[in-house]
Amino acid sequence: MERSEQQPFPVVEPYDEPTGGWGSVKSLAEKSMAEGLAVSTIWNTLFKQNKPDGFMCVSCSWAKPADSHAFEFCENGAKATIWEQTKKRTDRDFFSRHRVSELLDWTDHDLEKHGRLTSPMRYDAALDQYVPVTWESAFREIGAELNKLDPKSVIFYASGRASLETSYMYQLFARVYGSANLPDSSNMCHESTSVGLPLSIGSPVGTIQHEDFAKTDMMFFFGHNTGTNAPRLLHPLQEARKRGVPVYTFNPVEERGLVRFKNPQAPTEMLSPDEGTKMSTEYFQLRCGGDIAAMTGIAKAVLALDDAAKTSGAPRVLDVEFIAEHGHGFEEFEAYLRAADWGEIERCSGLKREDLEEVGRVYARSNAVIAHYGMGLTQHRHGVQNVQMLVNLLLMRGNIGKPGAGISPIRGHSNVQGQRTVGITEKPELAPLDKFKAFYGFEPPREKGKATVEACEGILDGSVKAFIGLGGNFSRAVPETELIEKAWRKMRLHVQISTKLNRNHLLPGEVTYILPCLGRIERDTQATGDQTVSMEDSTACIHGSKGWRPPASPELLSEPKIVAELAKATVPGRSTIPWDDWVADYSRVRDEIERAYPDDFKDFNARFLQPGGFHRDLPACKRVWKTESKKANFLVPDGFDTDPDIDVEGRDVFKLMTLRSNDQFNTTVYGYDDRLRGISGSRMVLLMNAEDMQRLGLRDQDLIDLETHADDGVERRVEGLRVHSYKLPKGDVGGYYPELNKLIPLWHHEKTAHVPAAKSVPVRVSRSKGETGATRAAEPA
Repeated sequence: MERSEQQPFPVVEPYDEPTGGWGSVKSLAEKSMAEGLAVSTIWNTLFKQNKPDGFMCVSCSWAKPADSHAFEFCENGAKATIWEQTKKRTDRDFFSRHRVSELLDWTDHDLEKHGRLTSPMRYDAALDQYVPVTWESAFREIGAELNKLDPKSVIFYASGRASLETSYMYQLFARVYGSANLPDSSNMCHESTSVGLPLSIGSPVGTIQHEDFAKTDMMFFFGHNTGTNAPRLLHPLQEARKRGVPVYTFNPVEERGLVRFKNPQAPTEMLSPDEGTKMSTEYFQLRCGGDIAAMTGIAKAVLALDDAAKTSGAPRVLDVEFIAEHGHGFEEFEAYLRAADWGEIERCSGLKREDLEEVGRVYARSNAVIAHYGMGLTQHRHGVQNVQMLVNLLLMRGNIGKPGAGISPIRGHSNVQGQRTVGITEKPELAPLDKFKAFYGFEPPREKGKATVEACEGILDGSVKAFIGLGGNFSRAVPETELIEKAWRKMRLHVQISTKLNRNHLLPGEVTYILPCLGRIERDTQATGDQTVSMEDSTACIHGSKGWRPPASPELLSEPKIVAELAKATVPGRSTIPWDDWVADYSRVRDEIERAYPDDFKDFNARFLQPGGFHRDLPACKRVWKTESKKANFLVPDGFDTDPDIDVEGRDVFKLMTLRSNDQFNTTVYGYDDRLRGISGSRMVLLMNAEDMQRLGLRDQDLIDLETHADDGVERRVEGLRVHSYKLPKGDVGGYYPELNKLIPLWHHEKTAHVPAAKSVPVRVSRSKGETGATRAAEPA
């Protein structure tokens, strides 16, 4: 295999084309050819993607509409499908030709690009290689190892990919074994949502549905790169924009998806010479971490308009009836707004008062408003307060619990929200433990388990002895990458359930296994026939998913089968769970989920295959507030600074935002073409404001190093980045995740949700010691 497409000098140039369009079509054609797939094959598969009788996208979790388009997929969703359906294989022969120490030099892209895993493998330390093992031996040996360990020292991680059925079984296996350590990928992204929203409105998830796009008359976007991370959302957004709905976007980085869009499925748009639909009425590049200040400014403007209305006798701007009946804490929130200083709002947000007041005026005359947000809000030290401040803004005008309005956290991986719904949680209060005890005849652990940050702390201090990974690339996704990799090898047991090889597999413990599983697109045949699984999307709708492609290898097992066999080998006789019966027919697992969660999953098997799925019964959508006050709470932030305890003073100190490219999904890197930002050839790039570069004496293509600016005695450094001027606020820089994760201290996380604060990492920028005139001269003309 050709090892790498990376170039020593990246090309960075303005990209003025719309998101979608011919650029998207060309990209998919190139990816399909690179994976050895015939055009007819991939289009037949994509035709079934996100359809009621097909499969749910293996990438993002955006909603699947009841009335689907002919092709209900986006560029990145199609890339994920192509990536999984590749003809390439990482088989027994591959492992016999490569030592693990050699593979550690491969890039993330090269490791996954080699293809699908085909056989169960066990690490042989004497050979420094993975060698084949039978499924029976693997299950028996893993079960024996687990039974030698304290369950409290074992982590059961889930990546967000596994189905509701697998997730329910997996968390039961962990609890029967005696472990409450059930972190998942939401700990790294939207746990700020899961902690913040229940305190505000009594729901851990968003309140909108797909049909609300047709009823809304205004939208906010805060901190989300929609064109890369949830491109299918651009379709209903475009429809809203065409009927004149104002959209206001707040993001330090100008992302093309919320600037211009052409729908690749609309022939008239594709053939038109125009620039595509303007997706944002205004796009405000606020300072990194300036969100609370910006939202405070908008809310303060709304309050001033309400004061004027009261004075003139005009209709009130605030929804006073909603606030009186449903609100709690408004007086304190009002006092906060009145005390807020416009000078500080402008300084902290980087935006002008008149702009925020104009947004406030539009908001004040809109009757149904949706607020979308992503990790640009959640991945800060005060990420929870970011989320709650956005809820405050909606509550001022009663924009939760009515058609066309609501809070919309845009989640990442395709079932990350659903896994939490069916018990993947380290928090005992969020799982129906008494029901589990009554249903299955075992005593589940009642103590709080380890979330992602605590799991990392345990890996570093040696208290974590084993790690079971249900998908994902945990060691690459978490902060403090370098220290985590060094400590990982001290664990006794390491097991990964995976479809492709990634860097985490190359960090063996004393005993290490790779257990390859079916992909979501592949046919899953069990004793009663072909099986269907289910997922929950970002709008809390439950959908069915049925694979239809032949498995990549006859040796692959389904995720439910692997979980069941691990449980049978580890905890035989310790519960009444009929593992084999559940694997034979997944509908029996769905019956059990309905029994455990009757409000959310009423008539589960009868409803989940209907077009559009079925919506969970969320009380907040009906203005029933499951909060301590029994009301929707206005919660006052501590201040404007979302990262109050980091130091960004100094001539060479900046706030780093980690970014994902148009050619990746989470830690999966499809290639080195970040088309929507105009970057190609490399991911070792640092984007910086042109004035900041000039101040430091830097020019495009200069080689620089980044070092975390923290006084904790740990050196965190990434060398050899090419700096480029980019349209960013002064003082902010951007670079790619996961390459820059090693710069994030483990302690630098959201204060209560413990989400890594990856959108505001204090770093120092310095010219690389190896930078010379010769290296500059080598850059392309």
